[in-house]
Amino acid sequence: MSIEVGSKVTGKVTGITNFGAFVELPGGLTGLVHISEVADSYVKDVNDHLKIGDQIEVKVISEKDGKTALSIKKAIDRPEGQTSSYSQRPSRPGRPGDSRSKDVRSKGKFQPKENFEDKMLRFLKTSEENLTTLKRSTETKRGGRGGRRG
Repeated sequence: MSIEVGSKVTGKVTGITNFGAFVELPGGLTGLVHISEVADSYVKDVNDHLKIGDQIEVKVISEKDGKTALSIKKAIDRPEGQTSSYSQRPSRPGRPGDSRSKDVRSKGKFQPKENFEDKMLRFLKTSEENLTTLKRSTETKRGGRGGRRG
């Protein structure tokens, strides 16, 4: 029995790996739910979400060369207009020195605070400082400039 791409089916989890879970579908077919398709939130370990023997509803997202790709998060019915929790989570606070969020002004126009030359000077200065620190660090590990000391 061939299962069509886009259809929702119920299957049984038969195996769990570090990259996903294998699901036995009706008709003896086996498909893989990749770790990125297990849940809307970040999945560090598939075992936190699924156990062998679980009956789950999956959506067939592709079938190529006899391999069936499945998704649990796409099988969940959401009200119209609602998307995954990734788009609903609050934005991440900016990192120190990250000026991307500050550069965008109203009306969608991009207005950088500093020109290219200023950015280049700042980059060169920090690069030089980083290289000096790295050089100093490696010289002390090799015994410095003087070679062997008596």
